[in-house]
Amino acid sequence: MLEVINVHKTFDAGTVNEKKALDGINLKIEEGEFVTVIGGNGAGKSTLLNAIAGVWPVDEGTITIDGIDVTGIPDYKRAAYIGRVFQDPRTGTASALGIDENLALAARRGHSRRLVWGISSKQRAAFKERVAELNLGLEDRITTKVGVLSGGQRQAITLLMATLQKPKLLLLDEHTAALDPKTAATVLDTTEKIVNRDHLTTLMITHNMHDAIVHGNRLIMMNNGDIILDIKGEDKKKLTVKDLLQEFEKASGEEFANDKAILS
Repeated sequence: MLEVINVHKTFDAGTVNEKKALDGINLKIEEGEFVTVIGGNGAGKSTLLNAIAGVWPVDEGTITIDGIDVTGIPDYKRAAYIGRVFQDPRTGTASALGIDENLALAARRGHSRRLVWGISSKQRAAFKERVAELNLGLEDRITTKVGVLSGGQRQAITLLMATLQKPKLLLLDEHTAALDPKTAATVLDTTEKIVNRDHLTTLMITHNMHDAIVHGNRLIMMNNGDIILDIKGEDKKKLTVKDLLQEFEKASGEEFANDKAILS
């Protein structure tokens, strides 16, 4: 479903601030795989996600989604293939619109716009049914403006919006990092439920080693713009944070220097 081939990305090339963010990275993800991505600061995690999403062009290499070469396609056109949830709960939703209106926008992504009534009673009933799956009681507040929701509620709605059209690829960019631990756990459980139910191919960046181990069926660790660990199946199920730190040190030849990831 996703293939990243020999992708390079350097920022501020030729200056004292030059930073090689992706160093010939190769990654192949099969349909339905749920891949968690872990790594220290500056490892290249967010750069990889933004390269796949088309936020900026890569210097070299190709990116294909479901066999379609999207390397030269801008981000707004890649939205036809990609659903994305950002770290900031305020990103990805329209604050001044109701929950139902935000979901209506998501439902029409990729479709031509027509002059018709905004939301039919049938659509609103379908939205209420989907929102009820979150177990947050928001189905009874379907017309509530998204801007007054808590961070966790808003992130849960963003997750629904990103998956409403069943994207070919779901990108989760530390989407629970700004939430308190209890709310983050709820959003992660909801994420896993939706991903498994709809068989969504998913790439999830997290700073939390425990979450990277517990969720998904494959784990990759990045360092200095490349993938240094790729663990799946039974090997992933047996992992502990201690094991992961040891594997990192063995693969990279250095200690993992991200206290936030270790202590979370």
